[in-house]
Amino acid sequence: MASRDEVVALDKRRVWHPYTPMRQYVEEGTPLVIERAEGARIWDADGRSFIDGNASWWTCALGHRHPRLMARLKAQSEKLCHVAFAGVTHEPAAALAEALVEVAPEGLGHVFFSDDGSTAVEVALKMSLQKHHNEGRPDKVGFVALVDAFHGETLGVTGLGGMEVFRRPFSKATLPCHHVPRPPAQPSDEGFAEAVAALTATLERHGDTIAAVVLEPCVQGAAGMRFYAPAYLQICRQLCDEHDVMMIADEVFTGYGRTGPMWACHHAGVSPDMLCTAKAFTGGVLPMAATLVSDRVFDAFLGEKERAFYYGHTFCGHALGAAVASEVLAVFREEQVLARAEAKAARIAETFTRLGAHEGMRNGRALGMIGAVDFDTADGYLGKKGWRVYDEALKRGAYLRPLGDTVYVTPPLNIDDDELTTLLGIVEESVEVVRRDEGTPDRAWRME
Repeated sequence: MASRDEVVALDKRRVWHPYTPMRQYVEEGTPLVIERAEGARIWDADGRSFIDGNASWWTCALGHRHPRLMARLKAQSEKLCHVAFAGVTHEPAAALAEALVEVAPEGLGHVFFSDDGSTAVEVALKMSLQKHHNEGRPDKVGFVALVDAFHGETLGVTGLGGMEVFRRPFSKATLPCHHVPRPPAQPSDEGFAEAVAALTATLERHGDTIAAVVLEPCVQGAAGMRFYAPAYLQICRQLCDEHDVMMIADEVFTGYGRTGPMWACHHAGVSPDMLCTAKAFTGGVLPMAATLVSDRVFDAFLGEKERAFYYGHTFCGHALGAAVASEVLAVFREEQVLARAEAKAARIAETFTRLGAHEGMRNGRALGMIGAVDFDTADGYLGKKGWRVYDEALKRGAYLRPLGDTVYVTPPLNIDDDELTTLLGIVEESVEVVRRDEGTPDRAWRME
């Protein structure tokens, strides 16, 4: 087995990492080398263990290597791993589609499988474009998204992005998108009426050329865990209906109980025309995603062959992924994951409310199994203080992934109570060190 230093040397010679200034990484980086994971913990090559405070990019909602998921993966691998899905089907995918529809918001009755969150949203974009084309509305080619939106990495999805640091290099090659203000956390807060007015005006002025409004319901994750009022979703649903515009809910992050209920749309009691899910979909075991659609969308592709959705991915309907994804839903149901997470969510809320009251901090907030707080600086996503908290937390045994000057946790929904206590204690200690300006120096190679 290769030593830690051998792995790092090979990595720096050959691997291009996401969101990473590679010159600084190669010259200065001392990355974690992770060898194994179990439950809420990961272990590095030096034998240190860390509580995974962000569930590995929000995917491991049931922790790492949940025994039921591992058993289902093994059993399925002994029968079928993958087969082409065009004109072919198999029990894992068919059963998964039925199970998804059973837990989906009302009216979403059909499932299209893909690879990850970006492609799940890309599928929805292309479906919305072709739906309007099939119905004689070929001019409806634009989209609406929120300021600071992030919906993934494929080129089509990049056009929805409202974070300029991600979008700027590709801005001349992206789909047209109108960005409207993010509403505040409560309808009574300053700015809510203005946000509604901006969305209303955009659809009134450009509705004839807009295919869909795309939203992360209630929480903008990559934007810095920014919460907004569920009432906005209700208004959006009404406006979309009035202007024959699709409403696409990007639940890649917010779904599977992350905000409390199974879907963040449930906070508002609305059903979108399309819902995109990934991340927790397979519990972090395999890359797979799905786009759920209503009959209204599905029926627009029926009829002549030219109306078909000529789109797919090599691993669409992957049998291994489908089997594991079905087991995820079974674990959620049989182990009462959502109900058991409620007390844990309350503890997260207490901690982050307390952190937000400290000098130098602001906007302590929580929703479901999300807790976040901001340093009182103006550096936002490119800020460095969150990375100083990252360093301090590593020393104490927790892996956090800040969003610039926003520190947050999104642990597994079934994290052990004692480990949650440890995690929250580490967050408080680490924030306090940096708040008092005693943290370690900034490191330029950090993922931005």
